Amino acid sequence: MTEAMIAFYVFVLACFVGYMVVWGVTPSLHTPLISLTNAISGIIIVGAILVAGFPSDEMESIGSTEIMGFVAITLASINIFGGFVVTQRMLAMFQKKKKTGETA
Repeated sequence: MTEAMIAFYVFVLACFVGYMVVWGVTPSLHTPLISLTNAISGIIIVGAILVAGFPSDEMESIGSTEIMGFVAITLASINIFGGFVVTQRMLAMFQKKKKTGETA
């Protein structure tokens, strides 16, 4: 079996396990889960910047490593931004609401 097939099998298994884990979490634990994925995405961005920064074998053209690094940076950035938006919305649900006529 080639290394590419093994990597593909690991990828498919990771997708399946990740899907099952996320959908198995109770609603009260979603905010901590989102915060954890933000931290993991930060680590992914650091690794992707390192991968994208290494020069490819052909110095004249952009290689697949740089493209994959760029895609990883983009997707992890979207994940972090979305995670912060959802976390802010969920935390706002727990704040006391002001009564009309009251000042801060």
